[in-house]
Amino acid sequence: MELHKSIEAGMNIKKLINHFRSKSMPVLHVQHISVYPGATFFLPGTPGAEIHDNVKPLAGEKLFVKNYPNSFRKTDLHNYLKENDISKLVIVGMMTHMCIDTTVRAAFDLEYELMVAGDGCATRALQFGKHEISAENVHNSFLAAINSVFARVLTTSEIIEILK
Repeated sequence: MELHKSIEAGMNIKKLINHFRSKSMPVLHVQHISVYPGATFFLPGTPGAEIHDNVKPLAGEKLFVKNYPNSFRKTDLHNYLKENDISKLVIVGMMTHMCIDTTVRAAFDLEYELMVAGDGCATRALQFGKHEISAENVHNSFLAAINSVFARVLTTSEIIEILK
């Protein structure tokens, strides 16, 4: 499933990961593997489910495997964060309208303080009835919807500046 500006988003994610690593801050990875009957992507053992080489976990970095858009649903993510006294999260990834939106709202409900790198996320065009919504409009609409109440949506550069 091709996403709009996924390469650019991936490069921004890489910048953030490298910044976190340089500051010895925890880097957590979440991989979506679909087990839903009839699923057509994120299937186990397929290239579409693999973590891109630019953002692969290093030894010692925690990897959570999820089967739902919400990274907290039926994973140990929340327990891990609590056990490690992590209450502030920077969220990036694919797809803005699905996994990012769902995870941010769940994290907010769990009382995490959140920043989202808007340029570290990507999505795709959607169809609603006879309406084709461009990927850019989907992306911007979902970021606008979570900004300020659920999370601070910033650029990669702004987040790096805050975390210096």
